[in-house]
Amino acid sequence: MTLTLSKPTTSAPDSADDGVWLACIACEWTGAPFDEIRYRCPDCDGLLEVRYADHPTFDDFEGSGVWRYADALPVKSGVSIDEGNTPLYEAPTIEDEVDVSSLRIKHEGMNPTGSFKDRGMTLGVKVAEKLGTDRLACASTGNTSAALACYGARADTEVLVLLPAGKVAAGKVAQASLHGARILEVGGNFDDCLDIVSDLANRGEAYLLNSLNPFRLEGQKTIGLEIIEQFRDQTGDLPDRIVLPVGNAGNTSALFKAFRELVAAGELTAEEVPTLTGVQAEGAAPMVEAVESDADEVRRWDEVETIATAIRIGNPVNAPKALPAIRETGGTAIAVTDHEITDAQRALARDGIGVEPASAASVAGLRKLRESGKISADENVVCLTTGHLLKDPDAAAKAGVEPEPVPADTDDVLRHISR
Repeated sequence: MTLTLSKPTTSAPDSADDGVWLACIACEWTGAPFDEIRYRCPDCDGLLEVRYADHPTFDDFEGSGVWRYADALPVKSGVSIDEGNTPLYEAPTIEDEVDVSSLRIKHEGMNPTGSFKDRGMTLGVKVAEKLGTDRLACASTGNTSAALACYGARADTEVLVLLPAGKVAAGKVAQASLHGARILEVGGNFDDCLDIVSDLANRGEAYLLNSLNPFRLEGQKTIGLEIIEQFRDQTGDLPDRIVLPVGNAGNTSALFKAFRELVAAGELTAEEVPTLTGVQAEGAAPMVEAVESDADEVRRWDEVETIATAIRIGNPVNAPKALPAIRETGGTAIAVTDHEITDAQRALARDGIGVEPASAASVAGLRKLRESGKISADENVVCLTTGHLLKDPDAAAKAGVEPEPVPADTDDVLRHISR
């Protein structure tokens, strides 16, 4: 079952629940969405996707935030803290510098816990309630743990998070801690944490809410729906390209799914779907390697390192969904250095947009692709920034200017600032 923009909508199988079912992207298996917990296909171990008999149009949506798009989601309400409806900012300095037709920054750091992960958790935690689970769990580079801890607390459900010891920004650990999650620091990297928590989930010890969970990506697809509406409202046009950071490749997969469903609903033509362009840090770039070598699958990197902790991932579990997303939309993937990421973080700050390093990777990628001519000057571009500046205050402090000590005297202060 290939993921294409032109594939006809399939009719609902007998197992569908109110027009909703699960389908394997690798084989023809389909199953009921809520009769039991599933993360992978029981026949071939492929990734699962939520499918729908009907696809709503923009006229069917009402309200604000993630749940404005309830008609495009598998449940009609969630454990909600007003997530979504994040701003689509202008970035005039960067727009002039890179010389594109128009540039907007979709700042997902303006969600309740400061990252896009809240969109998946409002839905995922609700589905967990529907399935009757009593413990939620995730592996995390930080943002997932913060969001799950927050939404789990709201739902009064136990939360277990596994973090790679010493590799998660302090702001994110503090969030998970304050919201009451049980935090286990694992002597390994993120991928080791995901291996363990997936094993726990398969043993029935917890409900997994990493992006391997197909319901979580349903919440994240609302980013794509919002981008289309907001960009059209602001410019009267559609974005030609969306540039986004890639860690586990959940957002790449989710946006592609949103656009496929808009095509099925008749809201977009296949030609109008924005080109999806992924950006990774050079020290953690398995998706880039696969795209550049035209490989059918991603090779796991066991050793990864980058200042962009949120995308310090060597085995993106959603690669089987994300590679078709990039290729079907005519996109590409590029790696950027930590220096280029930090410089892009400073550039965003000069336009008044504060993001963590992983978020700035999208702008760093845009710059590099414009320099090489792979992005043209006539394009309308949206860069996705995924986490708030204060997610990683240490990185922000290093990227910013140093404080200047002065005596507690007005004249001394004046002399100092006039130098």
